Amino acid sequence: MAEPQAESEPLLGGARGGGGDWPAGLTTYRSIQVGPGAAARWDLCIDQAVVFIEDAIQGYLFGWAHFQKNLWLLGYLVVLVVSLVDWTVSLSLMCHEPLRIRRLLRPFFLLQNSSMMKKTLKCIRWSLPEMASVGLLLAIHLCLFTMFGMLLFAGGKDDGQDRERLTYFQNLPESLTSLLVLLTTANNPDVMIPAYSKNRAYAIFFIVFTVIGSLFLMNLLTAIIYSQFRGYLMKSLQTSLFRRRLGTRAAFEVLSSMVGEGGAFPQAVGVKPQNLLQVLQKVQLDSSHKQAMMEKVRSYGSVLLSAEEFQKLFNELDRSVVKEHPPRPEYQSPFLQSAQFLFGHYYFDYLGNLIALANLVSICVFLVLDADVLPAERDDFILGILNCVFIVYYLLEMLLKVFALGLRGYLSYPSNVFDGLLTVVLLVLEISTLAVYRLPHPGWRPEMLGLLSLWDMTRMLNMLIVFRFLRIIPSMKPMAVVASTVLGLVQNMRAFGGILVVVYYVFAIIGINLFRGVIVASPGNSSLAPANGSVPCGSFEQLEYWANNFDDFAAALVTLWNLMVVNNWQVFLDAYRRYSGPWSKIYFVLWWLVSSVIWVNLFLALILENFLHKWDPRSHLQPLAGTPEATYQMTVELLFRDILEEPGEDELTERLSQHPHLWLCR
Repeated sequence: MAEPQAESEPLLGGARGGGGDWPAGLTTYRSIQVGPGAAARWDLCIDQAVVFIEDAIQGYLFGWAHFQKNLWLLGYLVVLVVSLVDWTVSLSLMCHEPLRIRRLLRPFFLLQNSSMMKKTLKCIRWSLPEMASVGLLLAIHLCLFTMFGMLLFAGGKDDGQDRERLTYFQNLPESLTSLLVLLTTANNPDVMIPAYSKNRAYAIFFIVFTVIGSLFLMNLLTAIIYSQFRGYLMKSLQTSLFRRRLGTRAAFEVLSSMVGEGGAFPQAVGVKPQNLLQVLQKVQLDSSHKQAMMEKVRSYGSVLLSAEEFQKLFNELDRSVVKEHPPRPEYQSPFLQSAQFLFGHYYFDYLGNLIALANLVSICVFLVLDADVLPAERDDFILGILNCVFIVYYLLEMLLKVFALGLRGYLSYPSNVFDGLLTVVLLVLEISTLAVYRLPHPGWRPEMLGLLSLWDMTRMLNMLIVFRFLRIIPSMKPMAVVASTVLGLVQNMRAFGGILVVVYYVFAIIGINLFRGVIVASPGNSSLAPANGSVPCGSFEQLEYWANNFDDFAAALVTLWNLMVVNNWQVFLDAYRRYSGPWSKIYFVLWWLVSSVIWVNLFLALILENFLHKWDPRSHLQPLAGTPEATYQMTVELLFRDILEEPGEDELTERLSQHPHLWLCR
């Protein structure tokens, strides 16, 4: 097997991907927010000193040569130095500086503590050349049609070409922006309506541009990102698998070379189960995984473990824990035994689902009937009685299940925990509603108190009963595959979600520093559209988009989300161009490229991988993730486990013989 490209991490040892301690980073930056007080200054100094000492220890333990080659450790040191300098500047200016660089560096502590996020970033970096090639084609396509458009719509007065030119092709920046937005189809068909209304032949220009750009080049970019990312991610995972197998084999070599009885080495090559048990007792592992491994080792008795058997022991780390439900209570009375069998049967769950369905139908029916009735004229008498009946049934169902399964057995099912919590909350709200508004009677209508009344809250929480119907998904194969894909996607989203959080944070901070206070609504008037209609229809002012600004961090996040969806994002481009200048478009176009083009396509690649794996006939031999029978977690590593190549015996032995800190006795 060809040796996979090594990452900037040690093959053996306990090195973390970075060099820092995440809680220390959090403490550091939390103290900065306190202000220039003495306590905050001393906290920061102590944190920085601790982190610098930690870096020095890691450099000594791993070797300064490795420290200098590890870019994440060097980056961590640089970030600390820059943060310390920026903090010093903040103190000298009494925290009134316009820009704090350390705010932009905070996400580094999140990235360097996640190996999967670093792998994802490396895959993105490796995929950039291929993405750049398609991006160049898109740029050429955009520029070419921009010049065609400016020539085509350079008409005279009072015709379609002149209206098109003044609205969308007035100059080169406006023309580029109009066609760039058309790539996302956000301004379609608005961008072609003036010319198309004059002559239908002009539609050919916009249709050809959309077909080539949106349907061909953008989808080609998606295919390239998926293909390249999948290949590079597999390559990175292959390296991780090799490093894991190498560490396991090194542990086997060390343990198998220990002195046996009488001071002599054992004749047979292998690891004594007793020695491995002593090591496992000192190792920090999850209790369930450690217990499973120790039970497996005890099953060998005094037989030496071979290298293959030693390796198979560590497959227990990939297994998820299948919870065994506690035994049911034992009742002596035949009547209680029959009742226990009846209320513990799965048919009782079906009855509960039917009652929950009736609850939802009743709410929906009354919502339809009361849609045209004024709130003050509604009569909730019947619905109030029904709601009391349903809540009483949910309470009775919970108590009967506790009787049949026992309290521990009842709580061992996540679905029962959800039902129980929902029932308790509904019961508390119903009791509070009856205490405040009295028993339901003809003409009964609880008054609104604040945003929602207790009655409205009860009705809304009743809608959560719909989640009970998710239990039927495992029994339906197509729905089970889709649900399993969603569960696997959620499990594998940590790295992608972390990178998205970092990107959102960085762009939000940059946006706040660039555009804070730029968008200001006129005082005392939420709508700036005058009576004569001077504000253009569809503009930022006419749509009252004033809340989409960068005045604070929360508003910046919402604005970036609206831009990532790209619906009406041309309105944002035009408004910030008018309020802050034409160079603001660079910020928004970069955000579109990073969020909508790169990250969304990576997200699509992850969905495809999960879904294709679930539809693979080989995966159907294993229980679906999320079902009670599932024994393996569908992590990213296990997703590609079937196609990853196991390292050979000779390759592992050769690499171990070349290790500078390990000397084999055989």
